[in-house]
Amino acid sequence: MCHFRQSLERRGASELALRRVAAQQAVVRDDVVHQSIESVVQLPATLRTALLACVLAASSSVHHEPRFRVLVVHTEKHDRAHVSFDREADAWFAAVAVREGITVDTTSDWFRLTDSVLSRYRVLVFLDTRPESASQRAAFRRYMAHGGAWMGFHFAGFALTPSDVPANWPWYHDTLIGAGQYVSNTWRPTAAILLVEDASHPVTRGLPRTFRSQPNEWYRWERDLRANPDIDILLAIDSSSFPLGTGPKPDEIWHIGFYPVVWTNRKYRMVYFNMGHNDMDYEHRYGTSNRTLSHTFGNPVQDQLILNALLWLGDRHRRE
Repeated sequence: MCHFRQSLERRGASELALRRVAAQQAVVRDDVVHQSIESVVQLPATLRTALLACVLAASSSVHHEPRFRVLVVHTEKHDRAHVSFDREADAWFAAVAVREGITVDTTSDWFRLTDSVLSRYRVLVFLDTRPESASQRAAFRRYMAHGGAWMGFHFAGFALTPSDVPANWPWYHDTLIGAGQYVSNTWRPTAAILLVEDASHPVTRGLPRTFRSQPNEWYRWERDLRANPDIDILLAIDSSSFPLGTGPKPDEIWHIGFYPVVWTNRKYRMVYFNMGHNDMDYEHRYGTSNRTLSHTFGNPVQDQLILNALLWLGDRHRRE
């Protein structure tokens, strides 16, 4: 029996916890998945981590040999919107692990980025930032050079000099991601109509030509990805979205332009998503807490897009 179940019994909450675990183990319908995710997100961080470990352990007992292994790394610092996304993503990946027969491990310890650790995983996910030490960066670069796969979300691509995340890693921002520095963003987090730019790619295959995204803070970048022959732009903001953003600053509302939001690099096994910033009640309009007002997951088309990317990255035998 999982130690987490025993600890919950001591807290007098075993029945609720067992229902949540059972929901994760029996993910067969989308409504069950979404309800399970919502329940897990509300748990305190220590209980949430332990619960997800139990869910993944249950998955491993059914799928003796996982389809592939994924390491999800996050910091849960900086913006509360990123922390909200991290917690939601943890629950989503746990549910996908059960349903798809994969193993997902999560950590906030960036020093786990070593050759020996990364060699155990086929896919590495950065939810909210990037490695900072020279040893972590070198291990990640070797991992990618030897065929490792990477998925990055939103702030994982951010760099700006001067800021707390300076543009001091050219290979990562200019070569791998290809976008260079962050330039600006829309505000507030707003849904956009996204246009599939490459319908033939496995990540976008089966998606509608256009669809409405979940609300997000959208980034504008230093470099024009269309000019980079290594970059395959998979989705961009459709012009029907303009004006995009609500301000109040005029430059936070976009009226024209080309804005890629999902792309891959043909020289690496990677996908970058600009999604990953939930809307928060910073103004305390709905109470004294910084309540989450929107979610990145829960949109069937957008969820399928992210799942397609994960399976494409992890199943190396899948046809291009």
